[in-house]
Amino acid sequence: MNKKIEVMEASAKEGKLVLTGNSYNGEASELEAKGQILADSDHLAFIYILENPEHFTYLSIPAAHWPEIEKARTASLTVWARINEKEIELEHFFEELEELVQNIAGNANYGDEMESKVSEVFATLA
Repeated sequence: MNKKIEVMEASAKEGKLVLTGNSYNGEASELEAKGQILADSDHLAFIYILENPEHFTYLSIPAAHWPEIEKARTASLTVWARINEKEIELEHFFEELEELVQNIAGNANYGDEMESKVSEVFATLA
């Protein structure tokens, strides 16, 4: 069964953006970055996929944190998830994000609210 972690805070420090998730009732040390980002139009969020040998875990990044992500992108920071005191580098984060944003811009399939918010925050990519 897939699990979900919601990002509660996004903060830049020491040359990286750290996305801090809510508590995870699994072994965070087993999680690895999958290098994929999906759109969750229903919850106005991006989903970064983490995996362990048994299942996927979805790291949900709500729109409230997108401005921090855009600042980190323009500053060329790396992106990390902090889950239960463990930090995991989110590989290929900006490459995946840029591709997804370009797919969402002007595409009604993602819903008007998602398309509008993505275009507003990531205007230089859209």
